[in-house]
Amino acid sequence: MKIAVVGTGYVGLVTGTCFAETGNDVICVDIDKSKVDKLSSGQITIYEPGLEKTFLRNQKENRLHFTTSLVDGIKDAQVIFLALPTPPGEDGSADLKYILGVAKDLGALIKEGEYKVIIDKSTVPVGTAEKVNQALLSNGGIEGTFDIVSNPEFLREGVAVDDFMKPDRVVIGTSSERAKKILSDLYAPFVRQGNPVIFMDERSAELTKYAANSFLATKITFMNEIAQLCELLGADVDMVRKGIGSDDRIGRRFLFPGIGYGGSCFPKDVQALAKSSTEVNYSFKILDAVMEVNEKQKLHLIPKVKAYFNNDLQGKKIALWGLAFKPNTDDIREAPALYIIDELLAAGATVSTFDPEAMGNVKQVVGDKITYVESQYDALQDADALVIATEWSEFRTPDFGKMTSILKNKAIFDGRNLFDLKQMEELGYHYVSIGRRTIQHT
Repeated sequence: MKIAVVGTGYVGLVTGTCFAETGNDVICVDIDKSKVDKLSSGQITIYEPGLEKTFLRNQKENRLHFTTSLVDGIKDAQVIFLALPTPPGEDGSADLKYILGVAKDLGALIKEGEYKVIIDKSTVPVGTAEKVNQALLSNGGIEGTFDIVSNPEFLREGVAVDDFMKPDRVVIGTSSERAKKILSDLYAPFVRQGNPVIFMDERSAELTKYAANSFLATKITFMNEIAQLCELLGADVDMVRKGIGSDDRIGRRFLFPGIGYGGSCFPKDVQALAKSSTEVNYSFKILDAVMEVNEKQKLHLIPKVKAYFNNDLQGKKIALWGLAFKPNTDDIREAPALYIIDELLAAGATVSTFDPEAMGNVKQVVGDKITYVESQYDALQDADALVIATEWSEFRTPDFGKMTSILKNKAIFDGRNLFDLKQMEELGYHYVSIGRRTIQHT
């Protein structure tokens, strides 16, 4: 099948590459010429485990192409995916200008006698499919030459290729039997093991994506609230997590406490769903609480760091491990580390940081206000304490002997609960984590 993917960001590049992997002829369209040139020359523009190998293989096999021309991109395509950004506005609503702009352009390009399925792959508010349909018709689009479908993505950064190739489910919102048949054929290679392709109306599909991410954000936030309570009551959140996670009705996933969620999806999608609720005069009180708690949780460690230094961080050097909002990605959107950096700098501290993938992105935002080093141990040189913000695997079993010889104080503030309490006690560290007792050491 010939496929066009408009937008080569995270979702668009993964989508195009994975469809090419199953033998489709894919052409990806982007207005950013420098990005298109890089991709065309075999240089991948995002970090995602497993993506580069698949990307290069399909380029070599001549199944994956890139262009800046929308006309050339969609000319022969039977299916057109819109994988465009929907950034949040100041009021939390999703900005649809990119999607509707391309939709309007498509209206003038799809000719009579053709038929194309146009798919919203981006996360969009309920009613967007209708707006996309109207945008096409407003600029010469001809009834019967296209169908608009909602097909939300459920990709987790760090495992996106596996998520796409082996999806838990595929959600497709369409009222068109013709479009349904085409998409059933397109997704057949991905659901051979029996995972469902769930067809529904367009509005329900649009809401499904927001509902899924908002529920997961709520689950994370609930555990962070439980962690706060554990600290006050002397309980251990790890024990509580295991106790409730063994209940099949609750499940084990998304029960790990920490310093809040970030990334491109959860913060934006929770805000957008809350905004959509207010537009129909519904007060979604749970989501209001989720957003409030998450903002506070990002800075949960700061008072504890300050207390260790008698509320005086002036001139203190803090090592920071991890900048990405989660491991196995270079994505720093709404990353808790950025909030921690701002607070530490405001308190007069200096920050030395290491992240395996995200330092370049942070430097574009923070600049030279902090120091970027080549290894996790370099960050500890002459540091007064260590703060851990991202649970990269290489941080889980460090050389504590080496750490002790480098750090000025044996003090760790762990926002991801990487280390065992008993081990920290035996090693003589002052160790603060989330929802667990503090190991006191002066």
